[in-house]
Amino acid sequence: MGRLDGKVAIVTGAARGQGEAEARLFAREGARVVVADVLAAEAEAVAADIGDAARAAALDVTDEAAWTRVVAETEEAWGPVTTLVNNAGILDFDAVDRYDTERFRRVLEVNVMGCFLGIKAVARSMTTAGGGSIVNISSNGGMEGLPFLSAYSTSKWALRGLSRSAAIELGRRGIRVNTVHPGGIDTPMTRFGGEAANDQAAFYRNLPIRRVGTVDDVAPVVLFLASDEAGYVTGAEYTVDGGHLAGDATLLDQVPGPEPRA
Repeated sequence: MGRLDGKVAIVTGAARGQGEAEARLFAREGARVVVADVLAAEAEAVAADIGDAARAAALDVTDEAAWTRVVAETEEAWGPVTTLVNNAGILDFDAVDRYDTERFRRVLEVNVMGCFLGIKAVARSMTTAGGGSIVNISSNGGMEGLPFLSAYSTSKWALRGLSRSAAIELGRRGIRVNTVHPGGIDTPMTRFGGEAANDQAAFYRNLPIRRVGTVDDVAPVVLFLASDEAGYVTGAEYTVDGGHLAGDATLLDQVPGPEPRA
């Protein structure tokens, strides 16, 4: 406990899913947390449940003026921002040759421009604080291509470049910028048709760790990067994917394994 004592954090997309788990964990570890989301009523409910260590903020991450307001309100209430988790994002499916241009552009606006505006909005505040940590939530889709998710995958690849450039530029101000790349995590955004993923689905059975990921698998990694324990970590990429990017574990079923030792 207390790994984020004295930190002032803004977590976007924090009304539910991964963002909510991160906001709750940050508060338990001593941070004061802004639960920021376009879902204002849900954000208010999460902040109220967390208690005095949290406050809610209505935030459309594509609105630069809204970012300026949220940072100013945070500074007025608690002082300079030291931590930002750019968690807000959207998922949209279609074949690349049928994708509606405006829908494609909207994914980039939220998933890339939203993070850019967040970094821009907190940089001065973090500089005043003497440093800080920015964690951008990318995806395994930013490490590989995903069928029918060309806009989403494009946005997550772009976020890697943005994060590394920001890490170089802001490092000498004491501001660290890293990315986290979740794989198949059960969140409201990934519950297609309202149903949670099943551990026995083919995708999860192929993983080295054969189960659906949870928000509680991701939040501790984000916590580490936000904490002073990661003080020499910037421009880095952390995958939380059950080993998906390591390779297809079903190959183990095709070849004999070593004999067990006595």
